[in-house]
Amino acid sequence: MWCTCAERRNAAWAMMNAMALRDYVAWHDEYDQLGSPLYLRLLVVQDLIGSALDDLPPGQVRVISMCAGQGRDLIGVARRHRRGGDLTGLLVEADPRNVTAAGTAIAQAGLDGLTVEQGDAGRSGSYAGAVPADLVVACGIFGNVSDEDIRRTITFIPSLCAPGAWVIWTRNPRHDGIVPAIQDWFEEAGFRPHALVVPEGNLFGVGAAQLTVPPQPFRPGTELFNFLW
Repeated sequence: MWCTCAERRNAAWAMMNAMALRDYVAWHDEYDQLGSPLYLRLLVVQDLIGSALDDLPPGQVRVISMCAGQGRDLIGVARRHRRGGDLTGLLVEADPRNVTAAGTAIAQAGLDGLTVEQGDAGRSGSYAGAVPADLVVACGIFGNVSDEDIRRTITFIPSLCAPGAWVIWTRNPRHDGIVPAIQDWFEEAGFRPHALVVPEGNLFGVGAAQLTVPPQPFRPGTELFNFLW
């Protein structure tokens, strides 16, 4: 369903309000604090991205990074992985400062196949030129949206995928078992789990899964999620 002008305007206001409530540049500072939960989570995410690159067939690897931030997960792996030069695709990020930081990192690493664009990762149209992807990175999303939006997004992700695509995702644990529930929702959407990492103390949750059913047709104009804060 295509959004009306009013709906697009309201979505833009919601995105700007969310950015005003949280500084998404300062949020990255914890990545530089050795031993912090975000630092440790980044290491796990990077390890799983590396596993995906090891597993995917030889040749070009198309990638989509949703809510990419400064791209430290994907770009960090691409800098040192033997298949970093195979990566081609799109990083989508709302904060223009993070877009600039990611673009600089991509250029410094010589990753000519990667592009970062400022846009709303919660709207499917942002990915129109990047599908189908062999790897979808959905990190830093599920902890900021409603459970309904999490499930809606998971249901849509097969529309972003090529056959056999990998998805890497994150969500901080909750007492009600949201992390295993998310893994179950991915299974219902046709993904086979490869990993679910929840360290002692429930510092974070990271999952990886691979699509085992035929991808769905891409549907532009679809609302996936809205950030709550």
